[in-house]
Amino acid sequence: MKIDSLSEINFDNIIKASHERCRNMNINTHMESVAEILHGKKLDSVLSESRSLIEIAMPFINLLYEFLKGSGFMIHLTDKHGYILTVTGDEEVIEYAANMGMVVGTDMSEKSCGTNAIGTALYENCPIQLAERQHFIDIYHVWTCSSCPIYDLNGNGIGCINLTGFHHFVHPHTLGLVVAASNAIENQLRTEQAQNEVFEIYQYCNTIINSIDYGVLSINEYNKIKSVNNKALDIFGMNMNNMIGTNTENLIDNWKEILLSLQKEGEYSDEEFISIKNNKRKRFHLTAYPIKDPIQNLFGIVVMLKDIQNVYNLVSKYSGKNAYYTFDDIIGKSSTIREVVEYSKVISNTPSTVLIQGESGTGKEIFAQSIHNNSDRRNHPFIDVNCGSIPKNLIESELFGYEEGAFTGARKGGMPGKFELANNGTIFLDEIGEMPMDMQVNLLRVLEERYITRVGGTRKIPINVRVVAATNKNLLEEIHKGNFRMDLYYRLNVIPIYLPPLRKRREDIKILIDHFLKKKAERLGMNIPKISKDDYEVLINYDWPGNIRELENRMENLVLHGKLPIDFYKQKSKASDALSIPSQFEYNMHSLAEWERIAIKECLKKCNGNISKASKILQVDRSTIYKKIKKYRIF
Repeated sequence: MKIDSLSEINFDNIIKASHERCRNMNINTHMESVAEILHGKKLDSVLSESRSLIEIAMPFINLLYEFLKGSGFMIHLTDKHGYILTVTGDEEVIEYAANMGMVVGTDMSEKSCGTNAIGTALYENCPIQLAERQHFIDIYHVWTCSSCPIYDLNGNGIGCINLTGFHHFVHPHTLGLVVAASNAIENQLRTEQAQNEVFEIYQYCNTIINSIDYGVLSINEYNKIKSVNNKALDIFGMNMNNMIGTNTENLIDNWKEILLSLQKEGEYSDEEFISIKNNKRKRFHLTAYPIKDPIQNLFGIVVMLKDIQNVYNLVSKYSGKNAYYTFDDIIGKSSTIREVVEYSKVISNTPSTVLIQGESGTGKEIFAQSIHNNSDRRNHPFIDVNCGSIPKNLIESELFGYEEGAFTGARKGGMPGKFELANNGTIFLDEIGEMPMDMQVNLLRVLEERYITRVGGTRKIPINVRVVAATNKNLLEEIHKGNFRMDLYYRLNVIPIYLPPLRKRREDIKILIDHFLKKKAERLGMNIPKISKDDYEVLINYDWPGNIRELENRMENLVLHGKLPIDFYKQKSKASDALSIPSQFEYNMHSLAEWERIAIKECLKKCNGNISKASKILQVDRSTIYKKIKKYRIF
């Protein structure tokens, strides 16, 4: 019960009621000591539970004692049950009280020692002052005591402060001092709790801000950085001490432009190049938000920096644009396919452009994915583009992206293209022979200059992309027909890979049949059908114009129906006639040694003849490189 004035309290009625309670509890007025004093673990437990109250109250108790020192008083702090937690005061008074049991751990409640200022104040939930015979126990008649409960922020009693002296020192202002001390302790409790809540909120916010995967900076009206999260420190390559107080203009190139935009538009958002440590530049999406006072004056700014590449990696991850196949997924033991696999492994880690050629269904995308997963780009995006399936009027924006307002229906903020999404990874340009001539010019420029420009934009965006292209067309014939650029062909054909048709690796057909029968049976939840010797003979001798893709589909049909369709036997005799094999696939097959020579030569060319660098890329010893240079007479 909080009161506005001590005059509101009827002390006589409170004391009378307390004496009545004591008589009802059969408390002996002639007792020489209190009923209970805590010791050992019980006392330690009480002190531990009230540690916070003690820490907050003691500075005020010590300050109060500074005014009362030498005046014959002592000050008690108790918990909400009346157990004494601390005793502060003149030594002779403390010693006198100790002889009658008033020490740390003493239970000063009414049930333990009758009517007294501490016990009665806690029972009645109000301040009170007692003197001489107003105490119920005879031995306490020597005292004058003034007590006031202490409340927490919810109004619950948590303790009591008591001022005790010899009765001839009684003074009405003594109670006022105790009440003032109680109020001061309560105010400090509020302050401490508010500080704890602010600190807790700060810790939550700090943890949240530091857990997000983009940089956050707060900037004051003088363009100085006030706070920064860990990600922003990584972005700028700085530590906290160096970052705080830094002028933002020294970190963000176009900061003045951003400020103007904030004043006009209310916020700023764009892809920018941010200056970072050692004069390096990295591309981020920068968003800035103003902080304004009640009359809309700008007094701070929050800036968020998102690594564009991280965003693109997420887009690639959740849009399914990833490489799943590795060389272990390529089925076959024939020398023909194993040579291609071994060669593809050798060239995987080079930065050179790869052109995979082969008939439809030979597994060009599987090889492209395997090359990516066998390279140091494996943890970066693999983006596949079917050049034959994109409408001619959309292929440029699909590959290179577009800026906001580039055309009717363009998305706000623009859109990155496939090359941007593939940055630091691999882009697979399937059916490259279907690419329109005007786009071939743009692609050639990108391959030569290593940057792209979005449709409707002027900004040059650097890219680091390994290009793997594929086609089932004879590009030399397409060049002769005027459908494909010769300069682009030679730019793409740095490392050529020719995938043999299935009829050129017949020893693998049975292996593939058994593999796909098991795979399809498991997927369909059916038994693997038994194939007669004659049917195996038919399958193995079939020319498979659709190659592995056709074989896989046939095996699914076989699992479903349990036998080969009748028309399959008719198709066998006509299969060879139906084939149209580009001449380059028949005659331009290199040996593994020739492939090795090409790979080493191209890698050394990209490395400007630096053998140490080439050996790291190819993952072979320098001595091996020297031997191969001599063997193949590369220079």
